[in-house]
Amino acid sequence: MGAGKTAVLAEASDILAQRQIVHAAIDLDALGLAHLPFPAFSDDVMYDNLRSICRNYGSVGVQRFLLARAIEDEAQLRLFREIVPAANTVVCRLAVSIETMKRRVQMRELGIRQRKYIARVANLNSILDRAQLEDFAVTNEDRPLTEVAVEMLVRAGWISN
Repeated sequence: MGAGKTAVLAEASDILAQRQIVHAAIDLDALGLAHLPFPAFSDDVMYDNLRSICRNYGSVGVQRFLLARAIEDEAQLRLFREIVPAANTVVCRLAVSIETMKRRVQMRELGIRQRKYIARVANLNSILDRAQLEDFAVTNEDRPLTEVAVEMLVRAGWISN
């Protein structure tokens, strides 16, 4: 939370579009934004939504998928690899200080769950530190968004610099 996943996703998508590289950019948190009668199933619905979206994009020839999501464990990563029809999966972690992430979340989340989300920042960062699922990390602090997105795409092998 607050690392800039959504912003980097959007910028990377714009860069790819500018270069005429066919792709889909999907913010997974948006796919699971709901209050369901059985909260335990909200992730299941999010994954079902992702399956549908990937199938739809795949049917029109999309083979590259950018996803924004904090992947907390190996099981989640396996599930994403099963769902997304990509030949190669690369995980990039956006590296940002705890203070900056908290500040970003505080500025972005203005509603009733602001405190909860700010408190989640350090906890989620610890979970990601322990999981170490990323193939590489890109610093997303005190630098232009375009520079961050380009570095991510270059290191993922999607574009050359």
